[in-house]
Amino acid sequence: MPKINPTTGWRKATVGFAVAEQHAQAGERVNIPKTRAFVAVKRVGAHIGLKAGDMMLLDTLGAFTLGQDWEEGQRPIVWVSNAYLMTQTGYSLSTLKRHARRLAEIGVIAFRDSPNGKRWGRRDAKGRIVEAYGFDLSPLAARAEEFEALYTHLRAERELCQRLKRQITVARRTIRARLEAAVSGVLKGPWAQFTSRFQALLDHMPSRNTASKQLERYLACFRKLQEQVETAYLQAIDTDNLVEISDGTEEQVSEQTQKMTPRVVRSGPHILTTKQLDHVIGNLSENEEAAGVVPNAEPEKRVDRAQQDRGAKLRNTQTALDLTTILQACPEFTSWAHNLGGFQQNWGDLHRVAGQLRPMIGVSEQVWNLAQDRLGNQVATAALALVFEKHCAGEVASPGSYLRGMIDKAGAGALHLERSFYGRLTALAA
Repeated sequence: MPKINPTTGWRKATVGFAVAEQHAQAGERVNIPKTRAFVAVKRVGAHIGLKAGDMMLLDTLGAFTLGQDWEEGQRPIVWVSNAYLMTQTGYSLSTLKRHARRLAEIGVIAFRDSPNGKRWGRRDAKGRIVEAYGFDLSPLAARAEEFEALYTHLRAERELCQRLKRQITVARRTIRARLEAAVSGVLKGPWAQFTSRFQALLDHMPSRNTASKQLERYLACFRKLQEQVETAYLQAIDTDNLVEISDGTEEQVSEQTQKMTPRVVRSGPHILTTKQLDHVIGNLSENEEAAGVVPNAEPEKRVDRAQQDRGAKLRNTQTALDLTTILQACPEFTSWAHNLGGFQQNWGDLHRVAGQLRPMIGVSEQVWNLAQDRLGNQVATAALALVFEKHCAGEVASPGSYLRGMIDKAGAGALHLERSFYGRLTALAA
């Protein structure tokens, strides 16, 4: 036998209805503005099980309440007829009842029933409800703070998940780049085994709505594999270098190989977020600068000659960063570049895509041409990648002005891009 509501004698009592009535009694003892209550429930509606149709009915009911109905000691009760609600919402009677029942079961409204099951009410001269039977919205007032706390938790969880997903993306791209570099460079190592494990992780990637705990486990797996791949990669490079030296085919370790990993950099602290422009290249030796000074020239002429030679060397000097480091340190730029031009295999590919991405962040053609002329194509490409990444992260508001400032810094010999790139790599891996 179904339980009968002892108060009305006609509506079937459920646990949800009983809890809703408890919330309604608590709502009568608080002073929560109507707007605050509705904003709170809408922010967490999907999480607590409300559907779009439920929210539409709730909004319709809320439109019949007055601000004073939500004051302490009052209950916002709506006694509008089913016929009117059906006209306002477009629902059939069965649909209307289904949505109302779900609202009550979830605990955002309560049913205040009259003995005969009719809805009615009256207000006094000041507009306050004296007596009413119908839909009671007091549970919204009672649960407003609960919903606000839930929303704060959900937002923190969502931000954590987004951060974990970005870290997984960085680790995934780093692993892929190292494996491709190892295979293309014919380095000795267990690359087939690493590739198989990497593919297995990709095949079991979590779905879109995955909790942070599961994402943390996946990130730990990717980082463990990344560390193993990095160690094997560095060992393979060191082995090849030793073989080359012993065979007499190479007198010193390839400068390009040393620059394949940021671990070899020792100079200066890394820079993640800064208002100052970071150093791009340079690395001109004292002997090279001294070579541009005319021994017997007057001081002013010596300065002019040094500045001219520095500008010429700046245009002809290659960037101290390798392509892999730039792509790893700028995941947002890399993603866009891949979408436009596929996998970036060389500097030419990256330079071409950089020119296509340049208008997206508001860098004028004039500034871009100036950067290529003053810095050279490779350094200009690296600089634009960094500006693009910082602009996407909200660190740079005016990319064109920022790039122009980098050009001026480079002309003064005070631009060191490598520090920023290695700093971003360290921060992304943290």
